[in-house]
Amino acid sequence: MDKLEAMTTFVRIVECGSLTRAAEALATSLPTVVRTLAALEHNLGVRLLNRTTRRIHLTDEGALYLDQCRAILEAVRDAESSLAARQLEPQGRLAITAPILFGRRYVAPLVNAFLAWHPAVNAELSLLDRPVNVIDEGLDVGVRIGVLADSSLVAIPVGSLRRVVCASPQYLRKHGVPQTPEDLRRRPCVRFMGLTPASDWRFRIGRRNVAIGVATRLATNQVDAAIAACEAGLGPAMFLSYQVAAAVAQRKLRYLLSQFELPPVPVNVIYPHAKLRSANVRAFVDLAVSTLRATRFV
Repeated sequence: MDKLEAMTTFVRIVECGSLTRAAEALATSLPTVVRTLAALEHNLGVRLLNRTTRRIHLTDEGALYLDQCRAILEAVRDAESSLAARQLEPQGRLAITAPILFGRRYVAPLVNAFLAWHPAVNAELSLLDRPVNVIDEGLDVGVRIGVLADSSLVAIPVGSLRRVVCASPQYLRKHGVPQTPEDLRRRPCVRFMGLTPASDWRFRIGRRNVAIGVATRLATNQVDAAIAACEAGLGPAMFLSYQVAAAVAQRKLRYLLSQFELPPVPVNVIYPHAKLRSANVRAFVDLAVSTLRATRFV
């Protein structure tokens, strides 16, 4: 007995509501449908359907098996679609999103390389620091920083980022180096609202996550402006590590309170489950995952 064919027949019987209509939908004979169902029930050792002259009813075992059959058949279709997609040359529209600064530094070069390799693709790159609903906004692929809450998306981890506090060397020479998060309460700070929308900054002290209220000298929703203010000595600021890695390397900023940092923030490549059937999405996801995993986010 072909088990997948038998599962398909069983699902079609339930969906059609009768063996006769199922035979028509499957373009086969009624006796074949009857024999297939009987063989499946015999093989499983349970009755899946209660049948009368007019109606069929799922048994409890049949209802459970129906859900499992649908999941298995969908997985088989996905596997076949994925293999078929690999044989196709990417072409047409590909819509991608990422946070603004991360997108400029890491995702835009990926898109440029992808377009060079696949001349039949037209890409739309949306760089946004607000939460983006990939499905509702018709996007194909995204890079998301933070914990993924939407279970309808597939997320592939590609790295992680530290939440860092930093200040300029001249600020530290003038005001001293804070030794604990509590020291920040007495210092006006620069606040990048994209990471810390409220005036509380969170730290790990021992086994506890602790919120420290800071006074704000400057608050801005633009990360470049916040970094410039921090470099100018207006006060300590909290960023994600990649945002200030260049400034730290150039000694314009210095990391503070590293031992009190919260666990790193995950970075994921995300896409709606059904989108992977597209050759465009599969090819770009493969490139993005391999490239970003090899990238060191300082």
